[in-house]
Amino acid sequence: MSILEKITSEGAIALEDKHGAHNYHPLPVVLNKGEGVFVWDVEGKKYYDFLSAYSAVNQGHCHPKIVGAMVDQAQTLTLTSRAFYNDILGKFEKYATETFKFDKLLPMNTGAEAVETALKLCRKWAYEKKGIPENKAQIIVCENNFHGRTTTIISFSNDPVARKNFGPFTDGFLKIEYDNLQALQEVLENNDHIAGFLVEPIQGEAGVYVPSDGYLAGAKALCEKHGVLFIADEVQTGIARTGRLLATCGNCSCTDKHCSGTPEVKPDVLILGKALSGGAYPVSAVLANNDIMDVIKPGNHGSTFGGNPIAAAVGMAALEVIKDEKLAQNAFELGELFRSELGKFIAESNIVNGVRGKGLLNAILINDTEDSSTAWDICMALKENGLLAKPTHGNIIRFAPPLVINKEQLLDCVSIISKTLAQFEK
Repeated sequence: MSILEKITSEGAIALEDKHGAHNYHPLPVVLNKGEGVFVWDVEGKKYYDFLSAYSAVNQGHCHPKIVGAMVDQAQTLTLTSRAFYNDILGKFEKYATETFKFDKLLPMNTGAEAVETALKLCRKWAYEKKGIPENKAQIIVCENNFHGRTTTIISFSNDPVARKNFGPFTDGFLKIEYDNLQALQEVLENNDHIAGFLVEPIQGEAGVYVPSDGYLAGAKALCEKHGVLFIADEVQTGIARTGRLLATCGNCSCTDKHCSGTPEVKPDVLILGKALSGGAYPVSAVLANNDIMDVIKPGNHGSTFGGNPIAAAVGMAALEVIKDEKLAQNAFELGELFRSELGKFIAESNIVNGVRGKGLLNAILINDTEDSSTAWDICMALKENGLLAKPTHGNIIRFAPPLVINKEQLLDCVSIISKTLAQFEK
């Protein structure tokens, strides 16, 4: 079959089903075009994208500045590996470290790779700087976390689907309840071998769980008290998604009014991915200051593609778009509007228990059990009505449109969501 040959939705789904591993359960829609907040299927139907590739497409589909940077660099130099220098990586590292206010950046490709990098960095720092005996370091994580699907990462997952029949697992992790400072304090006070605390500022995959006010600041203070690295996984929440450049804030250069008065929580180690490229190319990174990052020496860690010229060019363009188009401010203002307007319907609804989130990372809780098909059926109906979203954890539907969405489009989407939910009222 020629790649130029037209294909129907049924044909494309059948090809994947026959020739591809069944490691995903996609919504049955086959997309072949995207622009801004919209995507089109192969039959030409137009949809609002309310998933944004799990927040990778914050800058909108096929943003011309990001695509332009990618194409221009691809026509000049694509890959050198890190065996040689290239003339773009240093510029990207300078731009990103100045943007997020860290000394050093270690470039990788995917979010999971960046998390693995942060774990290695944390352990090496613990042995060489903190003095923990070799192979004794432990890292605290939270229950219901989602940091990726590599063997090490699923070792500290409590999702049975991610873990079953993939052992043996990697040791060295302690799980505590999310949004529970007392649990964190108890572990820190009763263990001398804690190297770091890895946490999502908002647990996205778990259903957009937003922690209590002061949780992140309190956790950082406890980590500082006990000489433990505070590691923020902002692969999904970072790059303006939650209405600030970072959900942890404090280390961004944002001066917009919506950031004033917010407690500053600067991670010791910051993990970025997804929207670091605007969804155009795999780009991820770990950022830290010199006293941490300098434990990494030649041969300790690397990636053939990590820091390649295309990734560096795309990463700079993606961050410039966020700044130039004030997308953090847009996410903050429209997120407030989304929760307020949808809340009016929910107040009179018996199919939805509530809406929660920050910025344009939001979720609704469907009034049904986790093993029911209601949330999936609602997403299927939303698809028919021109809006794409996916359930998570059975009865939760996550809503995360590209941050370039405008007020008129957002209100149109609230109308689509409300009318669709009304069809399922009991």
